Parts: sequence; structure tokens; C-alpha cells
Amino acid sequence: MMLKRLNIVTSCCAAGVIALWCVVPGSRVAAQATADDPVKVLVGRLDLEKYKATIKALTLFGDRLQGTDRNKAAIEWIAEALKSYGCTPERLQYTYAPAAPAQPATPAAAPPPLQIASGEVRTGVGGSRQRGMTSATTGRGPDNANLAAQPDAALRELNAQSVPPGPRQEVYCTKVGTGHPQEMYIVGAHMDGRGLGEAADDNGSGTALVMELARIFSDPAVQTDRSIRFVLWNNEEGGLAGSRAYVDQRVSLQGKEEPAGSGRYPEPKWLGMIQHDMLLWDHGMPRADGSYNPEQRSEADVNIEFQTNAKLADEAMKLAFRFRDANEKYATDYPAAVGHHMTNTDSTPFMDHVASISLRENERGMQIGAGWNPHYHQPTDLYSSYSDKDFRLGLNAAQTTLGGVAQLAGVSLKD
Repeated sequence: MMLKRLNIVTSCCAAGVIALWCVVPGSRVAAQATADDPVKVLVGRLDLEKYKATIKALTLFGDRLQGTDRNKAAIEWIAEALKSYGCTPERLQYTYAPAAPAQPATPAAAPPPLQIASGEVRTGVGGSRQRGMTSATTGRGPDNANLAAQPDAALRELNAQSVPPGPRQEVYCTKVGTGHPQEMYIVGAHMDGRGLGEAADDNGSGTALVMELARIFSDPAVQTDRSIRFVLWNNEEGGLAGSRAYVDQRVSLQGKEEPAGSGRYPEPKWLGMIQHDMLLWDHGMPRADGSYNPEQRSEADVNIEFQTNAKLADEAMKLAFRFRDANEKYATDYPAAVGHHMTNTDSTPFMDHVASISLRENERGMQIGAGWNPHYHQPTDLYSSYSDKDFRLGLNAAQTTLGGVAQLAGVSLKD
């Protein structure tokens, strides 16, 4: 009977029933606790099926490779979705001109292949085990750029166009704070992908998270003391070009009222940057034979990373642990772990200007780089490659960020 009662209370409160007491003996305390915590109310509005549906919609544009027609179509779809949430979309324009690769004077000899004896575990210079590098597993393979490697004819046709140089744009929208509109937190994810698949994990998972948070915070009944900007970066896969363009164009505009006396701040002062990049696959390190566990591992977690060589590393570390605490309080399934090797994602251009962190499925350098995710930049990065356990890891990252940002920005709910 007690178990049944707890189940009823949980489902009642998760459904957002806060104005009336759940009709269960002893449930008044649980309902009141939810009503007294607006952050918990908002976290309860995150929904697995809505999150999955947004990822699925993004995959209809193929891998969304930057600069292509499929990329531009996805940008327009994202802008329309943000508008439908009540979050007015804005655009940042820049030009992408990739540098010509350097040509060595004399061709360098290819390095010999890494030799690892069967069953051997690679270690660091101090003797510690390097995760993900055992016998047949010597790191991830090269990024896929071979259209013929995609067996699906429709995807081959959709992803056929290559990258042209030229103008680019990316979309963002802002929840304006009611108390301190001149200050803001940036919540971002890159919407472009590569690999000639559907870019479901990299980075449909992060894009959908940011869009879901924009939807929830844009409810007129939700107020925040400080502003929150939701940014869908473009051109991450081309060398972080979109986020670098944003920093170059807007870092000097922070906190400036325009026009004077209007109370409007086109670029509020940056208080923190929270990036999301690959959130679905934490199946553990590859086995010695190179195979993978088909199920999400029970000890899967959300990795919250900062970079130790950033000028603001101390502030970023504190921000990371604030989000770890938010995970403990608001996430429903998977815990969070803090790491210090943030790299190769759109928080990097920000990290010397503002406390910057990245949420992801694995440690970028130590695990993804060592081959923990077989779908990374591959034709198999498809919606169908992931199970509900995988999607739920992404939803837990959303719960973590929503909880952390809502607390920091000072959320409240109007009656």
C-alpha cells in the first residue's frame, strides 16, 4: 500500500498538479514542496517524448553540414520553432572562408600503426590506465566523408551537397530578465553536424535540449531576474566558426544599453556560458575486441566539463559544481560528474571571457577521443541507433541545465 501511495504522489506531482492537493493521504507535504519550488515545477515540464520528437525533426534535415542547403533549411525550421514558443528569433551573420591546408615541403612519412598486444592496457607516463585504449581499440576511426559509406539511398541524396565557402548565419533568442536585464546566462548547442548520417547525437541531442529549455522559459508565466539567451551555433564542425564569430562581434557590446535610457540591452553582460554537445551515448569503453555494450550502462552519467587552462578556470569550476548540485536535486535517472578537460566545442571561444562549461555524454578528450562512441561523425549517427535509455540521458542533461540556470537566473512563476 505504501509503494502504491508513493507512485500516485510521484505521478501526480510530475504532472504539474500544484494548485490542488493530490488526493492521497499524506501527500500534502509533497505537493506543497513542489509548489514552493518553481524550479522543480519547470523541470517537471520537461518531457521525454517532446525531447525525442525535436531530435527526430532535426534528423529529417540529414547531417545539417554547415553551409549546405540542408543546414539552411534546418536553421529556418529552428527559427520558426523558437518563434512558436514565444521566443523571438534573432540572427548573427558572418562569413566562412576556410584556410587552405598547409602543404609540407616534403611529404612526411606516415607514422607506424600503434601496436598493442592482445589484452594489454595502455597507460599514462605515471602508470595510470588510459580508458578506452585496449588491444584492438586504438582510438576512434577517421571522420566519415565517404558518401558511399551511407547505405540509405535517401540519406545519400539528402547529404550529397558539400560545403561551399561564403555567408553563414546562426539563430538565437532571449528570455529577458525582469530585474537585471543587462546580465545573462548563455545556453548553447551547435545545430550543424557531419558524418553523412542524421547527426542525431552530435548534435541533435544538444540542439533539442536548448530548444526545449527555450520553450519552457518562454512561457509568459515564467519570470527570471536575469536574462537567458538560447543560442544554436552553426559551423562548430568547421572549427567553432559560429561561436568564434559571436564572441568576436559581441564581446565588446556587453551590458551596453541601446538606445540610451531604453532599458534594452542587445548584448547583456555574460555571467556564464553553458554548452551542450553529444548527450545520448554512454555505453562504456569498448571491449578488448572492439565491440560495444548495446545497452546504456547503469553507471552512465552526465559529464560537466570546464577547462583548467582557461583564464577563468576557477570560476568555471565553481559553475560546474553548481550544475552538479542541480543534477543531484532535479535529475531523475543519471548522476553528473565534473571533469576538467573541456575541449573542441563552442564553449572554448568563451572560456577566457566568462565562466564556461560543457555538458556531454563522455569526457571529450579522454573518452570520445579514445573511441567510446562508435557513431561519432559516422553514417550510423541515426535516430534509430538510440534507445529510450539513451534519450533519457539527454533528458537528464536538460533537467540538470534547467535546474542550474533557473536557480542562477532567479526564476519565479506568476499566478
